[in-house]
Amino acid sequence: MVIILGKYVKPLEVIDTLIAEHRKFLDEFYKKSKFICSGPQDPRVGGVIVANVKSVDEARQIMKADPFHINGAAEYKLIKFLPLKCDERFSCFIK
Repeated sequence: MVIILGKYVKPLEVIDTLIAEHRKFLDEFYKKSKFICSGPQDPRVGGVIVANVKSVDEARQIMKADPFHINGAAEYKLIKFLPLKCDERFSCFIK
């Protein structure tokens, strides 16, 4: 599993013009069962995605298709972790 921390590097006015395309990108990877949850940080300085992927390299490849990345509007920090404990409602993601 990988946590993807996005940081906006362009003004929110630019981010807002890319939101619709970004959401289509998210939908694509939710349909492929690669994303578990996502949303903006509070305050709105970037976003967070919890990805159901095997490696940081896989997450990095996926994020290359994000309109925020394509348009140079966000940078990403990728954190791989091995979930060992969770709420039972989340257990389907832990093998």
